[in-house]
Amino acid sequence: MKVPIMKNVLAANEVIAEELRTWFESTGIFVVNLLGSPGAGKTTLIEQTLERAGDRLRIGVIEGDIATSLDAERIARHGAPVIQINTGGACHLDAAMVRNALGQLEVSYLDILMIENVGNLICPAQFDLGESTKVAICSLPEGADKVLKYPAIFSAVSAVVLNKLDLLEHVDFNRINFKLSLAELNPSARLMELSCVTGDNLEEWLEWLNEGVYKAKQQYPRGGESRSPA
Repeated sequence: MKVPIMKNVLAANEVIAEELRTWFESTGIFVVNLLGSPGAGKTTLIEQTLERAGDRLRIGVIEGDIATSLDAERIARHGAPVIQINTGGACHLDAAMVRNALGQLEVSYLDILMIENVGNLICPAQFDLGESTKVAICSLPEGADKVLKYPAIFSAVSAVVLNKLDLLEHVDFNRINFKLSLAELNPSARLMELSCVTGDNLEEWLEWLNEGVYKAKQQYPRGGESRSPA
């Protein structure tokens, strides 16, 4: 019975996700679903984005964690609107959780909504949140085999951020194997190698975000339905 139940759960999630996507598109918001392991640097990447682009891009954040509001508190210190979702044990966010969070976060005026999913390289791949794009972030200490071991995540994303490049001399990480694995699994995925600690190559990430914002506004100009689906 587990397979039919899971199919029903995913089908119900898809209905809400499409509702969210329609609304996001009608308001011209670029929505990024950020996926990655615990400790990969998801929150730090968002913090660096706010520090470097928060004065020219209006960015809101939804933080997903099993427990605590620690990440939301970090984001709030940068002055960005943020809502914490605690799943209470679930290993991923789903569309219903995001829809409920929108009722507490005024997002219709935003350029970017960043959704930091629960730290996990398995479950989040199955649940559409109505996002514009999925991005996977991984770090050198995790090892170069993650693309091969977790293909569902890496095949679903449009971009991959390889973080903690400053540790390259201190960890055993084969960049060539990582790049080849990604190119074979998902040749269209944009790979951005950077360090959130030193700031190296962060401009490429910011340029990628700007491109996404531009496309969202061009394809879905503001002036459509602005009422939140929450």
